[in-house]
Amino acid sequence: MATKLSEIGAAEMRAAMVDSQLRTNDVIDPAVVAAMGSVAREAHVPAALASVAYMDRAIALGDGRALNAPLVTGRLLVAADIHPGQRVLLIGAATGYTAALLAKLGAEVHAVEESPELLATARAAVTGPTVTWIEGPLAAGAAKAAPFDRIIVEGAIDALPDALAKQLAEGGRIVAARRDGNVTRLVQGVKTGGTVALRSFADMDVAPLPGFAAPKPFQF
Repeated sequence: MATKLSEIGAAEMRAAMVDSQLRTNDVIDPAVVAAMGSVAREAHVPAALASVAYMDRAIALGDGRALNAPLVTGRLLVAADIHPGQRVLLIGAATGYTAALLAKLGAEVHAVEESPELLATARAAVTGPTVTWIEGPLAAGAAKAAPFDRIIVEGAIDALPDALAKQLAEGGRIVAARRDGNVTRLVQGVKTGGTVALRSFADMDVAPLPGFAAPKPFQF
């Protein structure tokens, strides 16, 4: 997605985002702050919205999808505790912003996106050998490449599918956002004894992901 921001203007906006949105809201991990202060977020939004790429809000990408607000992404990355060399499964890659951040953090990224249009934008915006793009249903993950040290679900879901939990390595960490009635909560969990128990750590507005509806209760 082409942009209309000058390099200087974008750099100033990134610095303001870091200082006013991230550092003041518990995103203080040096590696995460450095990555978010260097990746061009405007390259991952529609050109007409480049000027608001760094505002504290989600940005519509079309077809019901959105790029989460910077703070949501920052909090998820901090909770994920990414280390160089880790194998990370990213669910809901959209236009590739979080994939680019993970690559900056030194991760081996497997990014899943079901929208061909969004995936095409991501491929154009993110280059480098550390990101493997996978087109397919978000809830299916990337079973052939499992297990993963980290799984990041970049959007709000009702329930975590067993198919994704199985792709997390023992001792691995998963972060996501789970809808709880009218509230969306950021959650994290570590796989222990083959199971993943998610606990919440922040309430935030998070863009929803398709394909993660909770199973309907059985009715007679």
